[in-house]
Amino acid sequence: MSEFLKAMTFRHACKAFDTEKQIPSEQFDSILEVLRTSPSSFGMEPWRVIVVRNPNLRKALKSACWNQNQITECSELVIFTTDNDTVRSDTPYVRKMFERRGLPAEAVDTYMGVYKNYLEPIEADEMLLENWTAKQCYIALANMMTYAATLEIDSCPIEGFDKEEVEAILDLEYGHSVAVICAFGYRVKAQSEQKRLELKQIVEYR
Repeated sequence: MSEFLKAMTFRHACKAFDTEKQIPSEQFDSILEVLRTSPSSFGMEPWRVIVVRNPNLRKALKSACWNQNQITECSELVIFTTDNDTVRSDTPYVRKMFERRGLPAEAVDTYMGVYKNYLEPIEADEMLLENWTAKQCYIALANMMTYAATLEIDSCPIEGFDKEEVEAILDLEYGHSVAVICAFGYRVKAQSEQKRLELKQIVEYR
């Protein structure tokens, strides 16, 4: 079995973390580097993450996250946020993200036009725009969790939270939203047997 598949087998949604064991800083930095180098639609990198280490802030967040113990017990708590207005078509940020490719001005204009045609139907609905930026966060999060597993670091993606309450606790600016939360650390219990459907149940060849 390849090292990648071993990591996929090791990874599970860890519900109980060892509060006495901390992730070495160089390893956590490498997990964040995986985030930084992850792909996103049109290369917009809409994610911004908050690493919450303040115990009091974690306690406040726990109540908004269905009182899940992972929030306060994990070694590192990562909250993905998005700035949805920044990635709207025709913003300076979007142009800058295309310009950094070193393209001629006319090519940048072409990309801006393609991006606008794609995004206009999405950005017309705030919920659709939030969903689009959140989907990019999940790409990066999956990469982070799998990479962490190669280091035998556990993780737990968390969607069970009161979004508005979490955003209020974090004092996010208007237009910013919380996409997903993830806890990283070390398990204290053996993971249960991994249950998955067989390939023949999920793959169709045409």
